[in-house]
Parts: sequence; structure tokens; C-alpha cells
Amino acid sequence: MAEVKVKVQPPDADPVEIENRIIELCHQFPHGITDQVIQNEMPHIEAQQRAVAINRLLSMGQLDLLRSNTGLLYRIKDSQNAGSVSFFLSKMKGSDNQEKLVYQIIEDAGNKGIWSRDIRYKSNLPLTEINKILKNLESKKLIKAVKSVAASKKKVYMLYNLQPDRSVTGGAWYSDQDFESEFVEVLNQQCFKFLQSKAETARESKQNPMIQRNSSFASSHEVWKYICELGISKVFDDCHEGGEISPSNCIYMTEWLEF
Repeated sequence: MAEVKVKVQPPDADPVEIENRIIELCHQFPHGITDQVIQNEMPHIEAQQRAVAINRLLSMGQLDLLRSNTGLLYRIKDSQNAGSVSFFLSKMKGSDNQEKLVYQIIEDAGNKGIWSRDIRYKSNLPLTEINKILKNLESKKLIKAVKSVAASKKKVYMLYNLQPDRSVTGGAWYSDQDFESEFVEVLNQQCFKFLQSKAETARESKQNPMIQRNSSFASSHEVWKYICELGISKVFDDCHEGGEISPSNCIYMTEWLEF
């Protein structure tokens, strides 16, 4: 009877482990590494797995892609990124695969964050284990919990160093997840008063209707200048032209004009 040979497929490698190993290689060879170097160091990793890991590192801004006489090179982007990667590697040292998986899921969510329910769905881990992992990652300052305006009693998780997206915080019109209705109402009233005054002045000019109509209009620049002159701002004491906070770069004014 002929012998039947069965090809044993190696187990799928942890994507985070592959990325970490590539980063370590880049530190060992600061001038850059080729795909052949990665392949020699990780012969058990499939080409597709290497490509996925490299593309993720490139998209996250942790690697630069360079051309040389020998082909493409992958290199740590800069000292700042290298420092943050080293910080990550030191913090994740000793972590099990479940913790690395949860970290990767949160990282993929970006600055919009992700609910613990969705982490559970993506990781297929029990909720008690997820809560334990989240607490551990928070204690290491690798992730943080942020309250979302979409659900005040729930929190989304994102990487510790990310600035939450406006869809999470609500932007300038929210304070601690509460809509600043009074502030917005004051702005609306003063805006209406300003436009009404422009219209009355135009009518009193006794000019032809077309000129009256055009002169009753106000540009967005005129509106924010009028509001700033009234001193209606959450940061009025620190707001002045040429300062760190000024009408031209005021997020409250910009968002109100888009409201």
C-alpha cells in the first residue's frame, strides 16, 4: 500500500506578534530591512501574513517605505514613532494572546472607539474576561475609556494617546456629554438680532430694492466679528486677535457657523 503524505499546515501566527517582530527587526537594522530579511527571520509565516502586517504598520505611520538598489526597504519612521513603539512593546511584554487581540481590536477602531459589546463580538471572549483585560490595559495606559454623547451611560474604548472624534464628544456644543443648549440659544438670538438690524438699515436707506436686498446680507466673517465684539464666548477672557485663542481660530465660532 502506498504511503500517503499529509502536509501539516503551521498554525496561524498572531498578527500582533508578527508586527512586533518586524518592529524589532527594524530596530536591529535602523537603515532598513527588506522583505527577504523578514522572510529569513520568520520562515514559518506565509507571504500574505507578512504583507498584512507590513501594510498595517505602514498605514499606522510606524514604518517608512523606501527604494534602494536592492529593492524596497522598510524602516522605522522617526525617533518619535520608534519611541512610542518601544513603549508599546515594553507595556505589552508578558501579555497573553487574548490581551493582544483585544488591544488590536481597539486599535483598529481608531479615534471613534468601540463598545465593549462589539469587542466581545469580534474577539469571541466572555464578557468577564474582556472586562478584566480592559482594566489591565487601562492600568498600563495603553487604552482609555471615553464617554460618548450617543449613549451617556456607556463608554467607548480607544488607544490612550488618541484625541476622540467629534462624533464621540459632540464637539464644542457639548460639555461632559451635555448639550450646551443655553449657549447655542444665546448665539442664535444675537445672530437673529444682528441680521434683523441689517435688514432694517437696508430698508431705511430708501434705495432701489436690489441694493436694499444686497445690503441686508451679512457674511460669516461679519457674523463672528459681531458675536466676538459682544463677548459671547466660553473663553472670552482669553480670546483676542493674535492670541492663542482668537476669533479666527475659535472652534466654537467655526462650529456655530456650520451648525
